[in-house]
Amino acid sequence: MGAFYQKINSLYYRDEKTNKIQPERGYVKPEFELLKDLKWEATEKVDGINTSIVITKKAPEEGGYDIKFRGKTEHANMPITLINKLTKISETFKPKLSEFLENFEIGDEIELFGEGYGNKIQSGNGYLAQDVDFILFDIRIGKYWLTRESCEDIAKKLDLKIVPLIGYMTIPQAEELVKIGFTSLVAQNNKNLLAEGLVLRAPLGLKDRSGERLITKVKTCDWVKYNK
Repeated sequence: MGAFYQKINSLYYRDEKTNKIQPERGYVKPEFELLKDLKWEATEKVDGINTSIVITKKAPEEGGYDIKFRGKTEHANMPITLINKLTKISETFKPKLSEFLENFEIGDEIELFGEGYGNKIQSGNGYLAQDVDFILFDIRIGKYWLTRESCEDIAKKLDLKIVPLIGYMTIPQAEELVKIGFTSLVAQNNKNLLAEGLVLRAPLGLKDRSGERLITKVKTCDWVKYNK
């Protein structure tokens, strides 16, 4: 089974005592400075629990596939309500898996990364008052990460929600949007809920020297705290 999802760094260093961002110190990665004026893919950041649904193609005599759920780390504990929801979601798309897996080889692993959100998960009551859900934000097949377009295609085929695409923007443009604040497109219980922020992915899946994709986050609460 593949590695867990990479840690998404904030744009800036933080004060160790106050945890406030420190824009005056510059970006935490030189690549952010180098690429800041390119158009990054910006999606809504959902406040929840990082989790994934792992589908592995098996031989017909072994049932054709295997489905597992994973948390952010090996020892992460998921609420039973979320586990039940993931089970229900996987039962819904099981009838579609035979056709979906036709072009895959036995042993291929498709990992659907998403956020578990909603009632009693982080600050998720604004999203859903009485329920929890799973919303897709990334897909890895073997060692390959899929494009937004491919993620949308698979989400449609498996009837999964996917995090809203806010647009393609430079890092400064993304910061300005988050500073102003924008309402969440995911929230159902509170239509005026401010989005947690944005997740930015560099164009074409660009990576740093360590081989990690260039992904960062811009959080609404960081700028609110910084400006106090």
